[in-house]
Amino acid sequence: MLSFVKMIREDLANARDHDPAARGDVENAIVYSGLHAIWAHRVANRLWRAGLRGPARILAQGTRFLTGIEIHPGATIGRRFFIDHGMGIVIGETAEIGEGVMLYHGVTLGGQVLTQTKRHPTIEDNVTIGAGAKVLGPITIGAGSAIGANAVVTKDVPAEHIAVGIPAVARPRRREEHVKLVDPDYYI
Repeated sequence: MLSFVKMIREDLANARDHDPAARGDVENAIVYSGLHAIWAHRVANRLWRAGLRGPARILAQGTRFLTGIEIHPGATIGRRFFIDHGMGIVIGETAEIGEGVMLYHGVTLGGQVLTQTKRHPTIEDNVTIGAGAKVLGPITIGAGSAIGANAVVTKDVPAEHIAVGIPAVARPRRREEHVKLVDPDYYI
């Protein structure tokens, strides 16, 4: 039980770190659909791993109905995962998401084939994926990278790179591009 409470506190602190509009823990716990989707996914994922796949899928679909965020119960998601304005997010069954990852609305971590293999992306630690981006296939997005809004990524992105465009082209990140989005000095 203590680990559950600790996890919720960490998620709420993570929401404050990633969203300048986050006012307080109680409000965030009640109104942040991204948090609701992540919490429900953790339960669904445990059910999935325990072999209770029907109940896991039912919980995932109920969460999708309530939040507009579809996370397959088989997806693996690390700590400090944050979904900002999550409507329209789709995360496939074999997707693997590291720690400290942030997704904006409309992101798809999808597949390109219909076989029962690793068919969804692996997102390493501390990656940010912009609104509307599509990351497709069994590719890897390297740690510390960023995917631009509406990019379509179908090839691996090395660590510490930015990928933009359709199809996405990756280039190394510059030092100033590592500024947290919530840093008020960044906007001045």
